[in-house]
Amino acid sequence: MRAGAGAFDHRCLSVSDHGDNHDAQRQSVWLNNSIHIAGIGGTFMAGLALIAREAGFEVSGCDQAIYPPMSDLLASQGIAAEEGYEPGFLDSGKAPDLFVIGNALSRGNPLVEAILNQRLAYTSGAQWLRETLIPQKRVLAIAGTHGKTTASSICAFLLHACGLEPGFLIGGVPGNFDVSARLGAGDWFVIEADEYDTAFFDKRSKFLHYRPDVLMIGNLEFDHADIFDSIADIEKQFQYLLRSVPANGTVVINADQPGLSDLLARGCWSQVIRYSCTDAPADWRAVALQPDCRRFDVYCENHHVATVEWPLMGQHNLQNAIGAIAASHTAGAKPEDACAALAEFRSPKRRLERVNPESSIALFDDFAHHPTAVRETLKSLRSCDSQGKVIAVLEPRSNTMKQGFHRPELAQALSLADVAIVRRHDDLNWDPEELTRLKDGDKIMVCNSNTQIVDAVCGVVEAGDRVVMMSNGSFDGLRDLLAAQLN
Repeated sequence: MRAGAGAFDHRCLSVSDHGDNHDAQRQSVWLNNSIHIAGIGGTFMAGLALIAREAGFEVSGCDQAIYPPMSDLLASQGIAAEEGYEPGFLDSGKAPDLFVIGNALSRGNPLVEAILNQRLAYTSGAQWLRETLIPQKRVLAIAGTHGKTTASSICAFLLHACGLEPGFLIGGVPGNFDVSARLGAGDWFVIEADEYDTAFFDKRSKFLHYRPDVLMIGNLEFDHADIFDSIADIEKQFQYLLRSVPANGTVVINADQPGLSDLLARGCWSQVIRYSCTDAPADWRAVALQPDCRRFDVYCENHHVATVEWPLMGQHNLQNAIGAIAASHTAGAKPEDACAALAEFRSPKRRLERVNPESSIALFDDFAHHPTAVRETLKSLRSCDSQGKVIAVLEPRSNTMKQGFHRPELAQALSLADVAIVRRHDDLNWDPEELTRLKDGDKIMVCNSNTQIVDAVCGVVEAGDRVVMMSNGSFDGLRDLLAAQLN
């Protein structure tokens, strides 16, 4: 460990230098210094707030709007979070020692402009972690286009179950912990490593700040069309990430994703461990024993380790599990203990989350917002024993979805449902009606409101059916509306 286990050394903490910032931003950050987190309502920044508070900092924050569960979580930890970005509090002499600025804020934001005009110290969330926490921990980072939250949750849970007392920062609400982030008393820190940009003043991917000792990459596809022009742009960021893993570190890679092997071929200087759920050459392998993948065998170098029974379903979750077993083993978890612990793992919120367990019509809430994730979610529901219909309800809310990328792939993914309903929004750069005219679009209908969606679902649903809502947003409260009707 880079410092004594459980001992958080504030003496080594310093604010980052952004190159063109003033010398004041290179000041030391000491115990009980105050930080104000702008954009605190997001899962990453809220998690950062929890860690800072646990480490002894005085923490406050603001966001345009703050919703549960993050608002409740912050309040439970005594962290004051205000709505809005008005900088008036700076005039009363209440400026914090440091502002931590989220990537949702840009030039023109009133608080950002006030910080710049008054030459106040600021940094990004990712850089704050790098300068404060990461020097004292060993980092296990989980990257990829899909599945990061689930895989990160599994890794953190397995290390916890094996007695390693990890810290973690997860971009969701894990099912086995009461918080999304924790400092941790042990050597290891598990972090969901996002490829999205860092801040308005730092357009590098956030994960380039994390300096992982162990890096797990599950997949790589085009996404985030608002900041990346092509898959090549994203691959470049992942190449930089691979370069940051030391030679005595480890890269844990999904052998079932050919593109990742191509990525490694462009340059990797670390030990590589491969995992697979197929016949691809790999060090670790999971073999499903039933169609829904809730029971599977684990092999390490062709030696049987354990048979696992766990509550998650689907091939994509099987990949998350075997990857997390491999990564946690690299961090010191015993494979047999890790496999046994999976029986107690609970999925993060909104990852195929069953909303109404008592109803004869199953309603699921899922975060899928990419055709691949939509496909895997629907395949998982198809793998269940139920003979009922699968009804998919999709909100195209991500920036990539809003711009209309992947339309043929999206129609193909939705064709796995018996009925697919797509919500039309005014801010879309395309008309979802186009999906109905594509080769695989004959099962798709388009609705203009949640009221129409509820009526459409209730018009076709029967006992034994499975309904899944898919969005990376709130879906304007559809979850509660549908649950009330289906119950």
